[in-house]
Amino acid sequence: MRTIGLWPNPEKEQVRGLAAQLAQWFAYREVVPVVPPELADAVGLGQFARPLDAWDPVEWVVVLGGDGTLLRAGKALAAWGRPLLGVNLGHVGFLTEVEVPDLYAALAAFLAGHFVLDERLLLRARVVRGGQEVARFQAMNDVVVTKGPFARLVHLETFVDDSYVTTYPADGLILATPTGSTAYSLSAGGPIVGPNLGVVLMTPICPHSFFDRSIVIGDHERIRVRIRAEHRETLLTVDGQEGFGLEDGDEVWVERDPLTVRLMRRPGWSFYHVLRSWRKGR
Repeated sequence: MRTIGLWPNPEKEQVRGLAAQLAQWFAYREVVPVVPPELADAVGLGQFARPLDAWDPVEWVVVLGGDGTLLRAGKALAAWGRPLLGVNLGHVGFLTEVEVPDLYAALAAFLAGHFVLDERLLLRARVVRGGQEVARFQAMNDVVVTKGPFARLVHLETFVDDSYVTTYPADGLILATPTGSTAYSLSAGGPIVGPNLGVVLMTPICPHSFFDRSIVIGDHERIRVRIRAEHRETLLTVDGQEGFGLEDGDEVWVERDPLTVRLMRRPGWSFYHVLRSWRKGR
């Protein structure tokens, strides 16, 4: 029998009922659904709970939520290399593929092998303090160094590989993937970048200088940001979902992660069609 993973967001009101319907829909077609234990219990699907180390038979994973849910699932499952199908239960999503009314027709087509894959790069971020690594993260959207709400601006000494670029006196600095170019980076004035490009965007937040444009870096290069701030309110945030307190003299090293996230798309999918839909909805 075939095995398909389910990754529901239990915080979405409609997920519980939809997840139960999906499990029944798969079982009727002799497909075994499996769910991470902590999520299975939260949506009433405890009978389908399987720890991730038992997910080897899984062919692909249905993610129920929105772009934020898909970001979490993508990083958690990247090491398994399984494609993800994002089901949107919120606003227009850049990562999710189908809306609920189209879900079952799309699932039937995907089970028959009618889909294409959209591969997205990940970033690896490390915090180095006194020459020692003290934290490590993965990012699918962005890695952000930012000052606290009541702190003065920070000075961010920025290097690409061994080359000094500049010191940003700013409220912060965003290091974004092409996937993240439509997230925080865009609101800070950064460009929209096609998701198939191998680049990293470096976009300052409210810079107090004339050097205020985004810089596009090749994904084979490593970015190093040294924090110069007397206060202790500087923060590293990752995909808007994780945070870590930074101190004066800390360095944040960001480079491409060897792992990627693969998203399932219907044939003919276009990032630019999604972009037009998003612009119309604003």
